[in-house]
Amino acid sequence: MCTVVIDVAGPETARLLAVRDEDPQREWDALGEWWPDAYPGVSGIRDRRAGGAWLAVNPAERRLAVLLNRADVVDLAADVAVSRGSLALESVMGRSPAAPLPMHGFNLLEVRPEGARVLSWDGAELRETSLADGIHMIAHDDLDDLDTPRIAAWLPEFRALGATADSPDWSGAWTSLLASSARLDPEDDRAIIRDNRPHGYPTQSLLYCTASVTPEGVDVDYRALPSPGHWDH
Repeated sequence: MCTVVIDVAGPETARLLAVRDEDPQREWDALGEWWPDAYPGVSGIRDRRAGGAWLAVNPAERRLAVLLNRADVVDLAADVAVSRGSLALESVMGRSPAAPLPMHGFNLLEVRPEGARVLSWDGAELRETSLADGIHMIAHDDLDDLDTPRIAAWLPEFRALGATADSPDWSGAWTSLLASSARLDPEDDRAIIRDNRPHGYPTQSLLYCTASVTPEGVDVDYRALPSPGHWDH
């Protein structure tokens, strides 16, 4: 139940804030070049268990991808399901997924020189949603889905901050708003910094990244939360 907020400013520029929710017992590695042979030059946040990435960046190609889980509409047997961890890595190499996919549902945010988009797979259909200029938010359902409580609560707040291009410290402003959102109980459906255990999932918010993709290059800042599901800065 991860969350991403993104500001698109033309086909070659985007700035984003991404919050990762995962089981705290599932170990990960901070942003780094963990795949020098298979994905040379690519940096990402590595899942140690499956070896894939939640967020990946290819600076040379000015590509960034973030993986968010979403629900399936059909059952997929555990012995058939393939890990989704390769999706972000393949994406930043210019290889996007194509249906059918032996994977559980996902939203894959792709930021590329030709524009940003979300590829959504629910187990039956792969859909593409291009991102128009402006500020958007995505979680476990559709882009800017106001039926998702945290999007309904916080998308207007992020938009009220204005375009990131007009802010000399957009990442500071967005992080401050993220901190404000953390005044909510992490079990609240509106929370961005989350504890999803009461909702039947073992996941909690563990880290966040801010990133910019521009014609000049890609910049990513990684921050782990001091304790799962809580903002203790």
